[in-house]
Amino acid sequence: MMGKTHALSGALVWLAAVPVLAQERLLGDYAVSLSVEQVAAGAVVCAGAALLPDIDHHNGRIANTFGPITGHMCKWIGKISGGHRQATHSILFAVGIGWTMDVLATHYVYAWWACLFMIVGLGLRGVGLDFEGKEPQSALADCALALIAVWLMHKIDMSFVGFAVTLGCLAHVAGDCLTPRGCPVLWPLPWRTVVPVVPRTDGKVERFVVMPVLTLGIAVLAVRSVLGDVTTEWLTRG
Repeated sequence: MMGKTHALSGALVWLAAVPVLAQERLLGDYAVSLSVEQVAAGAVVCAGAALLPDIDHHNGRIANTFGPITGHMCKWIGKISGGHRQATHSILFAVGIGWTMDVLATHYVYAWWACLFMIVGLGLRGVGLDFEGKEPQSALADCALALIAVWLMHKIDMSFVGFAVTLGCLAHVAGDCLTPRGCPVLWPLPWRTVVPVVPRTDGKVERFVVMPVLTLGIAVLAVRSVLGDVTTEWLTRG
């Protein structure tokens, strides 16, 4: 699937998961009750994390986000991980990178801010809030936008980021499993999960069915998150 579809799916999954994350009977001490600011920040982080599995693609949206820096990074990670849609498109990667980001956000704040800069940049670019054009001007503009977003978020308690990053990566993997190539969800086991509902990347199904459904879902869940379930029921009452 395309980067924008992945980013939208990440934001949707996050907004859908917010009520669940607050359930102590399900998550115990790991449950988190989020403010409106945290919900919004989590949506951006999850949207960016929903592009992270493509860190193995030498010419994907990540590779083209911050110019040659991300380009070379993706090239080498692709070689190490075994190529596109291999190790990084798995449950193991999603859980591992989510745990890593949680540790950084909790104990190594400056390293976390660097990672947040990358993730936020991906999220903004994924949903179309970026500057495409001649390099290096477009890369510098994307960097500036990501820096502004990180500055606006730097005082927010980000103790929820492990959930956001893991959910974003899982949303990406689930989306790619809907295409004919599928993903090795249980990597390092070689089996690929394929449910070919979307016959072609950037095809009519993705453009005119999947993306509108994701966008509508985000709008509904965003209203619920900001205004509450009672207001949402009143607005949607027939």
